[in-house]
Amino acid sequence: MPDFALETALGGCVVGIDEVGRGPLAGPVIAAAVRLDPTLCYDGLDDSKRLTAKRREALAARLHETALIGLGRAEVAEIDHLNILQATFLAMRRAFDALALRLDAPIDHALIDGPHCPKLPCQAHPVVGGDGRSLSIAAASVVAKVHRDALMAALALEYPGFGWERNAGYGTAAHLDALNRQGPTPHHRRSFAPVARLCGGEST
Repeated sequence: MPDFALETALGGCVVGIDEVGRGPLAGPVIAAAVRLDPTLCYDGLDDSKRLTAKRREALAARLHETALIGLGRAEVAEIDHLNILQATFLAMRRAFDALALRLDAPIDHALIDGPHCPKLPCQAHPVVGGDGRSLSIAAASVVAKVHRDALMAALALEYPGFGWERNAGYGTAAHLDALNRQGPTPHHRRSFAPVARLCGGEST
C-alpha cells in the first residue's frame, strides 16, 4: 500500500502528479497534481487501478474536500501534434501550475508516476510504480481517473455507440467495431493506429 515515506524523506512542500488517458483512442489526457494534508489519515487510498469505481469516486470526493488539487489536460489536437508523451508532460505541467496557484508556498518537490518527468520549476522525481508507493501520487491517480471517466461519460451522450461511458475511450472490441461502422469523431486521436488507418493517415 502507498504511504508517506517518499514525501517524508524529501521534506518541504511535496506534491504528487499522475495522469490518465495515455492509451485510449479518444479523449484528452488528464493529469492531476495533489498536495495532501500530512496530518490526515487517508485510509483505503491506493493506485486507482486497484479500486472499484465506487471506491474511487468516494475517495475523490474526500480528496477534493481535504487536499489541494490542480487539474490539467492535453487536448486531442495537442496529442496528435506533439505525440502522446509530450502531450502527457503538457497536461502534467498544467496540473502543476493550477495547483501552484492554490498554494501559499512554493512547491519544493514533485513526485511523478513513471520513469520520466516533465520540466517543472522544482525538483521532479520519477517514481516507477509510484501510484502504489506514494500516497500523493495515488491521490493524483484517483482524482485524474474519476475526472476523466466523468468527462468521457458526458462525451458518450454526444457521441453514442462507442461505449465511452464504459471503456473511457480505450480500444475495446465494441469501440473498434463502432469506429469501423461509424467512423471517427472529433474526439478521436488521428495519430493512433486504428484511427489513422480509417483516416488514411500515419500513426505515431
